[in-house]
Amino acid sequence: MKVSNNKLQNLNRAGRMIEQAVAQGAKMVILPEMFNCPYQQEFFPKFAESEANGETVQFLADTAREFDCYIVGGSIPERDGEKLYNTSFVVNREGHIIARHRKIHLFDVDIPGGISFKESAVLAAGNRITSFQTHFGRFGLVICYDIRFPELFRLLLADEVKLVIVPAAFNMTTGPAHWDVLFRARAIDNQVFMAGVSPARDLDSSYVAYGNSLMVDPYGDIIWQAEADETVGVVEIDFSLLEKTRQGLPLLKHRRLDLYQVSENGPGI
Repeated sequence: MKVSNNKLQNLNRAGRMIEQAVAQGAKMVILPEMFNCPYQQEFFPKFAESEANGETVQFLADTAREFDCYIVGGSIPERDGEKLYNTSFVVNREGHIIARHRKIHLFDVDIPGGISFKESAVLAAGNRITSFQTHFGRFGLVICYDIRFPELFRLLLADEVKLVIVPAAFNMTTGPAHWDVLFRARAIDNQVFMAGVSPARDLDSSYVAYGNSLMVDPYGDIIWQAEADETVGVVEIDFSLLEKTRQGLPLLKHRRLDLYQVSENGPGI
């Protein structure tokens, strides 16, 4: 979706697109990273809201109840005391919050001849790995830059997730270079479905998102992909492909956990 510097306009736009998706049969709707706020540091404090009384969180709850669907609320600037986080809220069909992921890895880069951006100047890093249960199985949730850290996905795999959802706003330098590659790599490495949802490309914005939202199957094939413009895509997932892939290429069984492991409590062996 396109994101403007007007929060109410963004929520109304998201609501219309959710309605379109549900009309096409969607049971879960995923919104992009910073869907209620421009991806610009100066807007994060202005648009930030708390979980307890935020209008965006209330919008997600009300909309999920109205359309009887799960909603992964992309991400928003969340205020908790003196800190701001890049946070994704997930609500179920009854409008209850069932997960909250605060972006773990902050995007601090200065690419020569490219973009310069420092999330840590405004945002704090999350410290929890996030998965959640649905009627369709257990799903993982990370945000944008988190996808570049394969250890995180090994820990999600331990939670037996079937799909990892990634609201993300890659830019016009990192997007063409790594967007498809990273989603396919994480899908192949962990033999899970991967969903990446980006804001639409806006050439008039100071931060231009790559777009190209996509869904990748456990074998690493892209089964749906958008282009740069705003669009609604509805993808049907056959989760039986998980077991077929893992039986045909049993790499998860062949891991040498006697030699190496990833641990939440510290370094592995």
